[in-house]
Parts: sequence; structure tokens; C-alpha cells
Amino acid sequence: MLIMSHATLGALGIMAAVWVIAEVLNTSAANEKRIKVAAVLPALFIVLSWISGGILYVFYYAADKAIILKGPWPFAHELVMEIKEHLFFVTLLLALFLTIAARVNDLSSNRGARFVVIATAALIVLTGFAIEGAGATIALGVKMGLLAELAK
Repeated sequence: MLIMSHATLGALGIMAAVWVIAEVLNTSAANEKRIKVAAVLPALFIVLSWISGGILYVFYYAADKAIILKGPWPFAHELVMEIKEHLFFVTLLLALFLTIAARVNDLSSNRGARFVVIATAALIVLTGFAIEGAGATIALGVKMGLLAELAK
């Protein structure tokens, strides 16, 4: 259940960032409040994903790591998990920055601020997809390790 919460919260953070892009591309006085609400959601979902992922990592990942390292896909931990551990902080910082950038600027009259918000949200989407893919690779590394044990 916790692993599904972790992945789902990350995906919701990505979708919320897409919502921010859609709203900012159509900025008007009518959607200013929606933009400010939407801009908080990526940070909220990504922080919650970070918490659930931290619980998974501290309490459960050691067993998965051992399976991965003994299996045919050790790179799933040695490379992919290392990248995920560091890339996640970039995405978290971007999401927190997005909240601030969307709130302190008048997006309807400031084209530069709109660009910053859209670019930040787009980077959240791109890095979020990379992190989701890394998580899938790590999960598959565990599966491959378990299958290798069964094949013996």
C-alpha cells in the first residue's frame, strides 16, 4: 500500500504541474486564484511522496536492495536508485519554488514571470517522469532478482 501511495502521489504531483502549465498559458484575472491553488498542489503531492518514499527507504528498501544486488540487474540500485535519490531533491525544490513564483508575481501582466512558472512546471513534469521511470526500473530490478532466485 505504501509503495502505491508513493508512486501515486508522485504522479499526482506531475499532473498538478501540467494543470499549472494549462492555467498559466491561459492567464487572466478570472483564473488567478486557480493558478495559486494549482501551484501549491505539486509541492503538496511531492512532499507527501517524499515522506512515503522516506518511510519505504528507511524501513523496507534494505531487503529490496539485497535482492537487486544479487540479481541480474544490479544497476537498478547502483545507478538508477542513486540517480533517483539525487534527482528527487531537484524536483522537490522546483515544486517548492513553483509555489512561490506563482504567488508573488502578477502573472496576467508579467510575461517573464509566466515564462518562469511554465518552465518550472515543465521541469517538474520532466524530472517527475524520470523519477517515476526510475522507480519502475527499481521495482523491476527486484522482480528480476526474485525470478533469478526461482530459476535456480
